[in-house]
Amino acid sequence: MLALVALSVLIGALSQRITGMGFALVASPLIVILLGPFDGVLVVNLCGVISASLIIPRVWRHIEWRTLAWLAIPAVVTIVPASFLVTRLPGPITQLSIGILVLVALTATLLIRRSERVVPARPAAILAGAASGFMNTAAGVGGPAISIYAVIMRWPQVNFAATLQPYFVIVGATSLVAKALFSGGMLPDLDALSWVIIISSLLVGLVFGEVLNRHVSHRAARIAVIIIAYVGGTVAVIDGALGLAA
Repeated sequence: MLALVALSVLIGALSQRITGMGFALVASPLIVILLGPFDGVLVVNLCGVISASLIIPRVWRHIEWRTLAWLAIPAVVTIVPASFLVTRLPGPITQLSIGILVLVALTATLLIRRSERVVPARPAAILAGAASGFMNTAAGVGGPAISIYAVIMRWPQVNFAATLQPYFVIVGATSLVAKALFSGGMLPDLDALSWVIIISSLLVGLVFGEVLNRHVSHRAARIAVIIIAYVGGTVAVIDGALGLAA
């Protein structure tokens, strides 16, 4: 089990460095199945914060701070109700919901097209941030909502990927604190060695991602992320449904 968790974290970190997002999409469904909905999303949130924090220095000059604020503030607001909800739902329902959220978010991201209409930037950012914050807390997956915003607003890939990193740090850290408060300080049931292996896998993934970033096209990497995330989301839905039926 630990080997599969570590592999998921490694691949997620690698995709995060190449595409700017993808850590949660790749890692969340399988980690949720292996560790359970609550512990799994906590691990994904924590690793996402560490991963994004380490990437920030590499992309600092491309971060759009004003856009970050318009996305992050509404995201933080929705974290509170999402944290309250996930700490009280039964495990199978939470797991099934996580799988469905991943699949719906991925499909929406693929179907959305650049808008020919002029879309007001601030209302769109508020809506995207709110949806992303809720999904990040509930399922560990906050990137797709921001991706839809990026497509609609024609946000350049370089600035999009860079701005996502401090966004993930803010939202992930807030999610961790909110869940700790609502759950009475519950932490994932992992020993020190398990944490060392997970964090080491994260760092290895980032290093490989840094190297491959120069040689792998972002389009190919995004396609791989989508395929892996669809498989993981489908498995999470099936496993959650079987848990409800048991």
